[in-house]
Amino acid sequence: MASRGILAASDRQPVVKTQGFLPFADAPIYYRTSKTLSDQITRLNQQLERNEVKLDYDSTNGYLRSVLQHLGIPVSSQTLVYSKTSLQFQHISPATPRALYFNDNVYVGQVLNAKSLELIAFDATQGAVFYVLGEQKVSAPRFERAQLDCVQCHIAVATHGIPGVIVRSVLTNPAGYPKGGAAVHTMGQETPFADRWGGWYVTGSPTAETHAGNMKTGNAPTEFGRNLPSLKGVIDTGRFLSDQSDIVAHLVLAHQTQMHNLITETNYRYRLGAHADSERARKSGQEFTGNSEETRRQYQAAAEATLRYLLFTNEVPLAAPIQGGSGFTADFAGLGPRDRRGRSLRDFDLQNRIFKYPCSYLVYSDAFDAIPAPAREYLLNRLFEVLTGRDQSHDFAGLSAANRRAILEILVDTKPGLPAEWTQFLQQQAKSRYTTPGSTPAPLQR
Repeated sequence: MASRGILAASDRQPVVKTQGFLPFADAPIYYRTSKTLSDQITRLNQQLERNEVKLDYDSTNGYLRSVLQHLGIPVSSQTLVYSKTSLQFQHISPATPRALYFNDNVYVGQVLNAKSLELIAFDATQGAVFYVLGEQKVSAPRFERAQLDCVQCHIAVATHGIPGVIVRSVLTNPAGYPKGGAAVHTMGQETPFADRWGGWYVTGSPTAETHAGNMKTGNAPTEFGRNLPSLKGVIDTGRFLSDQSDIVAHLVLAHQTQMHNLITETNYRYRLGAHADSERARKSGQEFTGNSEETRRQYQAAAEATLRYLLFTNEVPLAAPIQGGSGFTADFAGLGPRDRRGRSLRDFDLQNRIFKYPCSYLVYSDAFDAIPAPAREYLLNRLFEVLTGRDQSHDFAGLSAANRRAILEILVDTKPGLPAEWTQFLQQQAKSRYTTPGSTPAPLQR
């Protein structure tokens, strides 16, 4: 996340500096100048302009605690990274790590002694939108749109070529600089544990599964590759909102960042292809009659990748049970929604995998619902094929019949706007069980 931009002082959308190259600035994305942003930061800025809310400042953490409260981000989501791999690297070290906090839609970073908070908000149609908030106390604090520095890192292969989020793992030297020649891993649910969390602190209950976090140095006597119960005695925890860098928050962060990127990529691939088709028709003087086969291939390929990640088909299994210590596990699971049997896609497993029901909670996000209709309908149809067992291909072989059924039932109960056939399928199955000769009538269980 980065640091430059100008925000209009009204309810209008942010206006940013125009110098420099910015991908997707032109039609159909208009990333620089879109007037339709509706992300959480945009909405909070509008509330600040109307004096409906106020950001409070404290001498230790500036506006951070107030920002988190207004955005609905739990302190328990705190993760701490000490590698010098971001824009304000000169202030980051094993003694002064960068603190990251997140909810389903927003990521907030604070670097001690730096000039600004760094924020990424996911807009339903535009993907990752970058903001900063000055760390100096002022009478009317406002979030500023930042782009030109941020996209140097945040539009890359690791983000699937769209404005996105990256969490990386790299081994560092005692000062926090990446070691020469060390491998850099973009973390997601498929990353082997041995390659995760290089340059990060990791707290939680002891586990037999080692990782690359918690560097051992003379100044920070941590145990390399093992979870710490807390960071007391390792860093000055009084300068942070928590003494934790919770392993469960780490697991969710790695999943969520790549899930956000894939959803955005599906959105972009359809819009870019449909625009190119329309332009070709216009230039040839023909009437635009629909998407080309090439456009369909592009957005369907993106949707297939999104589907597989959504269902955790590539998840690395846990070798041992995992338990955090910050309260994040309860905070996250408590958000729901829950079906009539009390089940939620936010329920954790943490014995063999991250979630009890392996389907991403970001299926509820505005970004998922904002995928253009043809691509969204394709994605939902493919999800239905997998959950009903019609697709038994190898990619989904790890998804048991019980889990397919449970996810289908949870979604029918909790996600508005699903095609009618989802409910009809469950009703027909219930009717079949009820009317089969010799069977015991049973109500549909959800």
